[in-house]
Amino acid sequence: MINRTDSLSSEAISGLQGTCFVVGDKSISHRSLMFSSIAEGTTRISGLLQSTDVHSTLNAMRDLGVRISIVEDDVVEVIGVGMHGLQEPARPLYLGNAGTGVRLLMGMIAGQNITATFTGDESLSSRPMRRITEPLSQMGIQVSDNGDGLLPVTVTGRTNPLPIRYNSPVASAQIKSAILLAGLNARGVTSVIEPAKSRDHTERMLQHFGVEVYTQTNLYGGYIASVTGGVTLQANDVIVPRDPSSAAFLIVAGLITKNSHLLLPTIGMSPERIGLITTLREMGGRIEISNQREVGGEQVADIKVSSSQLKGIVIPSDRAPSMIDEYPILCIAAAMATGPTLMKNIGELRHKEADRIAIMAKGLRLAGITVDETETSMRVYGAKTAKGDSYIKGGFNISSEHDHRIAMSFLTLGFVSSDRIIVDGVSTIETSFPGFVELMNKHGARISTINSA
Repeated sequence: MINRTDSLSSEAISGLQGTCFVVGDKSISHRSLMFSSIAEGTTRISGLLQSTDVHSTLNAMRDLGVRISIVEDDVVEVIGVGMHGLQEPARPLYLGNAGTGVRLLMGMIAGQNITATFTGDESLSSRPMRRITEPLSQMGIQVSDNGDGLLPVTVTGRTNPLPIRYNSPVASAQIKSAILLAGLNARGVTSVIEPAKSRDHTERMLQHFGVEVYTQTNLYGGYIASVTGGVTLQANDVIVPRDPSSAAFLIVAGLITKNSHLLLPTIGMSPERIGLITTLREMGGRIEISNQREVGGEQVADIKVSSSQLKGIVIPSDRAPSMIDEYPILCIAAAMATGPTLMKNIGELRHKEADRIAIMAKGLRLAGITVDETETSMRVYGAKTAKGDSYIKGGFNISSEHDHRIAMSFLTLGFVSSDRIIVDGVSTIETSFPGFVELMNKHGARISTINSA
């Protein structure tokens, strides 16, 4: 029986209006807590995302002996312990649903003379960890699991990991970050070569804390990031920009609903995070970017969104790393476009909190949308006709399989459906976008809790 306390319904609206202040960036929030913990001195972090994922990382750092004080709702102070000051935890480090938290922490522990066991919730415990533990093993780090490459995983670090030059099979900020973090204490240069450049928040934040990071593009278009071991991080205050991945739901909602006009201030605009904005503009989305500036080493800008007539396009394969988390909500935009939208090189989506390709395809088909899928691609045929008419069939239930981005995506689809859409497994929304429902409803959405079992 479905537990309706973990369900929300969404229905058609007449438009979204106003200035929306979305939550702080999750990727940067995780990193700011970790990097300040191994720095020398006290770091003040402003704009920290107050989500369950980030709190999982915060609690893990406390379990590792770091003093972290919550000064205000979104401000914390971290007293760093230095590069060799982490303490062996008295209990397993529970990371909940935080994939970034667990994978980056494995890399951090690898360069410490301590042992830690990592655990997580049911969703995180089903996600592959060998993409992290195998390169760490190459650095001489002792790693053990149950033989399946899944949590729980125990990592026994060493103060002098072996430097490696690692060819990553995929462009992944988590893989790259874990190896670079382990390399901070290696005796020599540690490099990660990616087939394409993934998000560079780790490189930027290491530089913010005084670490020199060497980056270059090789002859084949690959991206190389390197650090030299034996460095020291110096405390430096961090201002966390607002999360572009969270803003994505408001941006798409504003584009596909009639009579919508939204302003989203201070959104992170790292070049490796704005693939969705580039794509939506190519689809005809009316998105204006203004007041571009730099905050705490990260680029930010204000984004204005208005109702638009979207058209299907072919998205370049090499754009996938810059918008990998945004493909679920892009599917919703594609469903409201004229013609097909082809998304290639997205096999990584099958290894997220859930198989995002399979579940998005299932839900879109329930809404009357035609979808073709392969192991690494999707083609979504938009419902909008050349005259601008569209029909999204509502009146169905879809389980998000406890994937927060899938849940928010189908709630967004409900804004343009013929009847309400019920989404089950929505509690994980709080892992990345606390206050999502309240913010959406404040600006014109109609999302409701379902309490009956």
